[in-house]
Amino acid sequence: MSARLFGRLAGVSGALAVAAGAYGAHGFRRSDRDEYLKELFETANKYHFLHSLALLGVPHCRAPLLAGSLLTTGMVMFCGSLYYQALTGDSTFTKAAPYGGSLLIFGWVAMAF
Repeated sequence: MSARLFGRLAGVSGALAVAAGAYGAHGFRRSDRDEYLKELFETANKYHFLHSLALLGVPHCRAPLLAGSLLTTGMVMFCGSLYYQALTGDSTFTKAAPYGGSLLIFGWVAMAF
């Protein structure tokens, strides 16, 4: 059950990562003073894409529900907070990024054991 769930989630997340990347490359027009926000968007997109691919490996580990949950929650917290700040300029959710990054690390560790 969880194997199929995370396989599908990987597909949806990967499609969203590609769409966000296309928006970042073609539609994310900001002035030069907002170069930092564009960098945030690119970082979020890179991590979003890489961890969408990582979800494809989740069904092959010993604890797929744990690893998949950690990776998914980490992506939402890390990538989501960076996407939000990049698109709005509002840093309200910036403090979620380190927690999300930690969950991504724990997700990789869960896949290893």
